[in-house]
Amino acid sequence: MDTSYTVLARKYRSQDFQSLIGQDVLVKTLTTAINTSRIAHAYIFTGIRGTGKTSTARILAKALNCLSSDRATAAPCGTCENCRAIAAGQHIDVLEIDAASHTGVDNMRDILDAAQYRPTNGRYKVYIIDEVHMLSTSAFNALLKTLEEPPAHVIFILATTEIRKVPVTILSRCQRFDLVRVPVETLKKHFAWIASQEQVELSDGANELLARAADGSVRDGLSLLDQAIAQTGGHVDEAAVLDMLKRADRGVVVDFMRTLLSGNVAAALDRADQIYTNGADLAMLLTDMMEWTHWATRMHPALHAGDATNSPYTADQREQIRDINKNVSLNTLSRIWQVMVASVPEMQAAGNQKQCFDMLIVRLMHIADMPSVPELLRQQAAAPRPANARDVMAARNAAQTTPQSASAPTMPSAMTTVAAPQPTDAPAAPTITITSATELATALQSAKEILLYSYYSSNIEIADFADGKMVYYDRKGDADFPKKLAVWLQDKTGRAWTLERCEQSPHKQTVTEQKKEELVSDPLIANAMSLFENAEIVGVSK
Repeated sequence: MDTSYTVLARKYRSQDFQSLIGQDVLVKTLTTAINTSRIAHAYIFTGIRGTGKTSTARILAKALNCLSSDRATAAPCGTCENCRAIAAGQHIDVLEIDAASHTGVDNMRDILDAAQYRPTNGRYKVYIIDEVHMLSTSAFNALLKTLEEPPAHVIFILATTEIRKVPVTILSRCQRFDLVRVPVETLKKHFAWIASQEQVELSDGANELLARAADGSVRDGLSLLDQAIAQTGGHVDEAAVLDMLKRADRGVVVDFMRTLLSGNVAAALDRADQIYTNGADLAMLLTDMMEWTHWATRMHPALHAGDATNSPYTADQREQIRDINKNVSLNTLSRIWQVMVASVPEMQAAGNQKQCFDMLIVRLMHIADMPSVPELLRQQAAAPRPANARDVMAARNAAQTTPQSASAPTMPSAMTTVAAPQPTDAPAAPTITITSATELATALQSAKEILLYSYYSSNIEIADFADGKMVYYDRKGDADFPKKLAVWLQDKTGRAWTLERCEQSPHKQTVTEQKKEELVSDPLIANAMSLFENAEIVGVSK
C-alpha cells in the first residue's frame, strides 16, 4: 500500500515570506525588522485557524538561523542544513511545543532551564509555543520573567487562536501580530495555482465555492479541495462541490427567497421540500439565506450602501436581487434577518431539522407580511375612534374627579352613581343585560377584565342585585372599585347603575366561595379530595 501521499495543506505549506499569502502587513513588518536587525525577543501571532501562524513562526525561525548569510536574513535559502531541519521539525535549537499537551508549570520549568544554554547549531534558540492560551496560570506565571528578559540567544514565538485567554502580562511582553482572514480572490488564485501544479481540472464556479467555504482559512480551503479531488478523480466542477458541501446553488437561493417574499406559503414550502430532497443541508441553506438577506439589504435602493460587485453573486443574480428589492422594504429585510439569526441555535438543537426549517419558513412569511411600526401608527391615526371608548373615558374622568359633598348627611351605606353619557356622533355600541351576581361575574370574565373580576369574585358579598342596582358589602373596602365597576357596567349595559355599599356584612358568600361549595358537593370532586389527606380547593378557574 502506498502511504507516501501528503495532503495539500502540508505539501503546499508556505516555506518563505514570499509564499505566505494574504498577510502582506505581517510580511512587510517582519522582513523590515530582520533587514534592520530590530528583532524582538518575543512575538505572538493570533488569528483564526489556517491563516499561517505556525508557518510564519517556522519561516521566522529559518530567517534567524539560515546559513546562507552571516546574519539573520529575510530571505532564507530553504536548502541549507538549518533550513531543511527546521522545515522538517527536527532542528535541535528550534523547539515546537504544543501547549495543549504541556500545560503544567513543570513543563514550563524544563523549557526555561534549557533556555539558559546557548544554541548548538544555529544563531538563536527559538521556542515556538503553539496554542499558548492552553497553558495553566502557574505556567504563565513561570514564563513571565524569562519572557521579559530572556537570554540574548533566545527568541520566543507564541501562537494562539484565542488571544483573549492570554494574560495581559504576557501580551505586554510580546510584539503582537494579528493574522487576517485571507480574501476570497487571493484564495481563488492560490487554489487555481495548486490545481495546475497537481494537474487537476478546477472550474471557476467550483473554485469560487471552495474559496468562500474556506471562510478565510487556507488550510480549510485546501482540505476541501483535497476532498473534492478525491471525490471527482481530478475533474472538480461546481455540481460536485455543491454536492460535497450539501449546499444549494446561489441561483437556487435567490429563487427561493423570491418565492418566500411573494407570500405564497404553499409554494415556499414546496420549494423547500425540493431543495431538501436534492440533498441540501438545511443548516447551510439557512446560512445562505442569511447571506442573501445581508446582501439584499446592502443593495437596497433606500440604503445607498455603494457598490456590491464584491458580493458572491453573478451580475444576473445581482439584477434579480435588485428586482426583488423593488417590492421589499428595509424594515422587512431587517425583521426576517432577526428571525433567521434567532433560528440558528434552534436548527442546531432541533431533533428534526426539516420540521424546524418548515416552521421557520412559515414564521418568515408572516413576519414579512406584517406592517412596519410607522405604518401601524399611520393606520391608527387615520382610523376613527369608537364612540363607546370616548364615552367610557369621559365617564371615568367624571367619576374620579367629582368631589364628595361635605354637607351630605351620614348614611349607613355609600352610593356611587354614574350618569349615562349621550353619544352624539356615533351609534351606540351593542349592550348586554346583567340581572344577577353570577351573570356579572361571567360578563367580567368574558370581557377579560381580570382585575375587576378577581376583586369582585373574591371580596364582594351581594346583598341585593337587580338590573341597574347592586347592594353589596366590600370585605376590603376599596374606594376605587365601585367607580371602575360603575363605568364598566354603564359601557356594557348602556345605562347608569346605582352601586350601594353596606356598612355591615350580610354574611353572604362571594362568587368564588359559591363555586367552591358547588365543587365540593360534586361526587367526583369529593372522591378525588378524599384520596389526599388535608386536600383543599385553593382556586377556581373557568
